[in-house]
Amino acid sequence: MKRKVIGVLLSVAMVSAMVAGCGSDSSSTSAPAETEDTADEAEAPAEDAAEESTDAAAAGGKIGISMPTQSLERWNRDGAYLDEQFKAAGYETILTYSDNDSARQVNDIQNMLADGVDLLIVAAIDGEALNTAMDEAATAGVPVIAYDRLIMNDAVSYYVSFDNYTVGTLQGQFVVDTLDLDNAGDTVYNMEFTAGDPADNNAGYFYQGAIDVLQPYIDAGTLNVVSGQIDFDTVATAQWSTDTALERAQNVLSSYYADGTQLDVWVCSNDSTALGVAQAITSDYAGSNDVIITGQDGDEANLKNIVDGVQTMTVYKNVSNESIVTLGLAQAILNGDTVDESLIPSFGIECAFDTESYETSEGNACPSFLLVPNVITADNLQDLVDTGLYTMGEDGYLSAVQ
Repeated sequence: MKRKVIGVLLSVAMVSAMVAGCGSDSSSTSAPAETEDTADEAEAPAEDAAEESTDAAAAGGKIGISMPTQSLERWNRDGAYLDEQFKAAGYETILTYSDNDSARQVNDIQNMLADGVDLLIVAAIDGEALNTAMDEAATAGVPVIAYDRLIMNDAVSYYVSFDNYTVGTLQGQFVVDTLDLDNAGDTVYNMEFTAGDPADNNAGYFYQGAIDVLQPYIDAGTLNVVSGQIDFDTVATAQWSTDTALERAQNVLSSYYADGTQLDVWVCSNDSTALGVAQAITSDYAGSNDVIITGQDGDEANLKNIVDGVQTMTVYKNVSNESIVTLGLAQAILNGDTVDESLIPSFGIECAFDTESYETSEGNACPSFLLVPNVITADNLQDLVDTGLYTMGEDGYLSAVQ
């Protein structure tokens, strides 16, 4: 299925695709020898030092990294990994968090451009609210990598993310497999949905992936959405807010399940919304059965809930790997290298190069590097420990490595 941009079509004209890459102006000099006699002795080390300095300058540059917020655990991890990876590679970085305020994010990006960044990495708060900043980046000839969330502006050079549609299909398929829906017979399972932020382009992909897997079972009557709340706009959650998800889940439970109707599944698009739904089920659900709750991200609180049997699964996206791919792509852009699938082996990360699925405007596909997400349950938590990004305590709970 060709996954076009989900949501309202853009009504603004998009700028032309930018020319990628500007180099660093940094340079270094070495002090002259004090005497003619010492010149020969100093020449070799001085030349070595100059070569090292030149290499460092060639590898360097200034990178602007704009993250949405620090209020969600995953964006703190993304920002930290990106900052660490680029600094280790010899780049100067500017890292900002915009507190889920699109106007502030525009201002943050404008300040980065004024500071002379060579490349921008932007995880958008609202993919349709950054036109001013993107247009200015295009005018300045600064390439833009849309990070994790697609930006609806043709100034975007490349997109790095996980296969977001697949995240949803993994959640949907987990429900199908866990309930063995293909062999359900006359059994009917009751289900509800909580989707993500309408301003986040990814939210539509997560939702659509899950719906596409589950819709045949809904149509057959094997799955029943008791509340009738199934369309994206109705089940969406602004800013992926845990409190908003909690409040809506409480309303659904009190309105449709207070009489003892059994709830079997609640499909949540990510972990922050799953936290709210899990809290509502724990405190307000009249039934005694275990409810399947899906999620995404591998946040610590949700991993604890998985250990405790409160949440059933999460789709894990290794954001450290995402930062590695982003670094490799940025280096290729700034070096003027060819950017296509031939870069993938240099990443050492499993991903695909996609030139069709994601569009920044109608008909304008954005070249994308898409990483592979994984399902995590109570049975394979050790897989997270094996990444080196989590530790497991004696109580079985996982903590992200700081």
